[in-house]
Order: sequence, then structure tokens, then C-alpha cells
Amino acid sequence: MTKLEGLRPAHFLWDVTDRVATIRLNRPDRKNPLTFESYAELRDTFRALVYASDVDVVILGSNGGNFCSGGDVHDIIGPLVGMEMKELLAFTRMTGDLVKAMIGCGKPIIAAVDGVCVGAGAIMAMASDLRLASPGAKCAFLFTRVGLAGCDMGACAMLPRIIGQGRAAELLYTGRVMRAEEGERWGFWNTLHAPEALDEAAMGLARQLASGPTFAHGITKTQINQEWNMGLEQAIEAEAQAQAICMQTRDFERAYRAFVAKEQPAFQGD
Repeated sequence: MTKLEGLRPAHFLWDVTDRVATIRLNRPDRKNPLTFESYAELRDTFRALVYASDVDVVILGSNGGNFCSGGDVHDIIGPLVGMEMKELLAFTRMTGDLVKAMIGCGKPIIAAVDGVCVGAGAIMAMASDLRLASPGAKCAFLFTRVGLAGCDMGACAMLPRIIGQGRAAELLYTGRVMRAEEGERWGFWNTLHAPEALDEAAMGLARQLASGPTFAHGITKTQINQEWNMGLEQAIEAEAQAQAICMQTRDFERAYRAFVAKEQPAFQGD
């Protein structure tokens, strides 16, 4: 296991407090677009989080009133126009690898979205485990508006599971903005918070998760994602095995002893 507290990324802001890592894209003057380099650095960071001993929860936060404006028009879209298929496929696989790394990092991810959240930014929010937003959040899967398909970075697989097939199809075909109250009603946003309260709400939720049975949280994340491809009988058996593993943890014993003593358990993640 390694410690990531001292990480010094080049393309985003990074902070670890109370075992909660906060990531913010750091180009607020451009509404925080992604570049080839920031895609790769985010992917590598989420891959490293699998082995991080000092991080239990991750927050993807906003910066300067916006979350992420997607791929940078000049730094990404412009160069893509001149690329051959081999290079294009390498790029689209890299962007997909970011989502795979988020899903596989073993830590709950909370997206705290204010303002613009479009394109790859909307995908990053979608790939998070929990999503908080401000009433002014503007989320759009706008790929068709730039002449591309809506099936980017796993959107056609994941979005229907979150908000339903018909609603996802509408957003992916039209590229229109999903209003914040609409997204909350559909289940895309878990809760809405005033912009000035958004970070506090995300950190409060993150601290709650970090103070819980974090080993078990990792199992929950794994099962939520792996069970997409299972039948019901397979899922029930997989959960039986997963829960048996959790019953061998010290946190399970701590919870029992705390219950008997009429105390709150102090989970330690082991």
C-alpha cells in the first residue's frame, strides 16, 4: 500500500483531509476543460487510488463555479480532426480507461457539481458513485452536438441504469441540458445544495463514508458494478461470498461489541 497525500499533480488540484481526497480541475478561466494530459493524469491517479492507504473516499469537486466543460476545443478537438484512426482509437480508449479506473479504484467517489458539467465532465459525474449538485448545475451529454455519437465513455451502458432508458436516450440523442431539478427528480443527482453549501455537503457525506466500514464500502462498490453482468442467482451467490468475507473483518466484530455495549462502533477499515 502507498500514501497519496503528498501527490503533486500537474493538471488538477489535490487535497487529502480526514482520509478524503478532493480533486478539482484547475482551469477555472475556461470552465475546467480536459486536455490529453489531464485525462491521462486523472486515469493514473484513480489507478493509484486502488493501493492508497491514506484515502478512503474521493470527492470530484468544482472550481470557480464550474465542474468541467469537457474536452478542450483547442487542445483536444482541434488535434483530433487531423488524426488517423489508430491515433483516434488510442485516444478514445484512454478516455474510457479513465471511467474504468474510477469504477475500479475501490473507493466511493462523490461528484460535487456546480455550474457547467458537460461532455466528459458529465461522464465523470455519471461514473461517480454519488452525485451532489447546485440548483444552477448544467449537465449535458453533448456529443451529438459536435457530430459524434452519444455512446461515449460508457454512457449508453451507465446512463440508462441511472435514469432509465427513455430519459437517457433523449439526453444522448439531443445533447440538451438536463436541468438540476430535473436531474434530481430522475435520480441522477442524489441531492441539491446551494452553491455556497455544496462543498460542505460533499465533505460531510465523504466523512460519513470514511468513518464507516471502509473495507465493506469497497466490497459494495465492486458488487454494484460487477452485478450489472450477472443474473439474479449469480448475484445472490456473489453477495453471499462477499458478505462472508466482510463477516471476517474486525469492523464486523467491532459493530457487534458496540451494539452489545450500546455504543457507536468506531470502524477502522480492517
